[in-house]
Amino acid sequence: MPKYAFIYHGGKKPESPEAMEKVMAAWTAWFASMGPAVVDGGGPVGLSHTVTKAGVIENGGANPASGWSVVSAESQAAATTLAKACPILDDGGSVEVAEVMAM
Repeated sequence: MPKYAFIYHGGKKPESPEAMEKVMAAWTAWFASMGPAVVDGGGPVGLSHTVTKAGVIENGGANPASGWSVVSAESQAAATTLAKACPILDDGGSVEVAEVMAM
């Protein structure tokens, strides 16, 4: 079955321990709802650096990633449907869905 990378963008850092607990519960429930489709739950990422021939840009880019996961799904459409329930969407973030190509 094909695998898809979920690249998370945006979202907000919880402002209190209670808010963090609520956010973590939402993410845990979402991952549980996907069951064995979750290949690798991934995790949050820090500020990215973009490396080009011209040098290194350390500002995270135009739309910096905030985390990632890998899921298996029958199709891009099925993976996108799974992403539509992601808790980051409730926080103003987005999910980029891309097939992981077999080499």
